[in-house]
Amino acid sequence: QVQVVESGGGLVQAGGSLRLSCTASGMRFDDYSLGWFRQAPGKEREGVSCITSSGGTTYYGDSVKGRFTISRDNAKRTLYLQMNSLKAEDTAKYYCVAGGLAMTTDSCSFYPQFGWCGQGTQVTVSS
Repeated sequence: QVQVVESGGGLVQAGGSLRLSCTASGMRFDDYSLGWFRQAPGKEREGVSCITSSGGTTYYGDSVKGRFTISRDNAKRTLYLQMNSLKAEDTAKYYCVAGGLAMTTDSCSFYPQFGWCGQGTQVTVSS
């Protein structure tokens, strides 16, 4: 059974930093593209950042470019999202997804019927 588990969320002041982590088990981790999506109350799910299986290609949403960095350590079966210069509008529940991604450097879409998603971790940025 595949399990995707996020960690690292919390409460931080605007301008601060957080690093999210995601581990995935029960799957061939290094075979899959991975990504971070977020959803704030009353808003649609938004693709934050995605990375291919090798890490050679990444995608960043316009709202996070230059502030967030995605990375993966296939040996540790872990995905990371370093979030710097956080803003109040970054407040959301952040979800890690594995597989089911169609991505380029300009877009990233998640198809849940073909991949897996964690339960999410809450990030709250106070202004």
